[in-house]
Amino acid sequence: MSVTVYGIKNCDTMKKARTWLEGQGIAYDFHDYKASGISRELLQRWCAVLGWETVLNRAGTTFRALSDAEKRDLNEDKVIALTLAQPSMIKRPLLDHDGKFTAGFKPDVYEGIFSGR
Repeated sequence: MSVTVYGIKNCDTMKKARTWLEGQGIAYDFHDYKASGISRELLQRWCAVLGWETVLNRAGTTFRALSDAEKRDLNEDKVIALTLAQPSMIKRPLLDHDGKFTAGFKPDVYEGIFSGR
């Protein structure tokens, strides 16, 4: 089983997800996309599977600080460009479990993902 958690180290939701995984004894790799960046190819995969609307974190302060022009006419290409420039706008955590992606953290969703391990 391969598990990678993508996010930002100091995010409260990230901490909850990591604590949950550790409490269940699930080994994972952590990729801090604020510190290490993220590739265009991976963002494109996430958008293809989850939809750019899910990948973009509209609730965060980084997105809210954008100008109205930057927020207008959003589409996949624009969201990829914005998130490459400012990875804090990526929804977190983003979980890759054996090539299947899940955005955000909800204990019941994670329970469903890992119940058959």
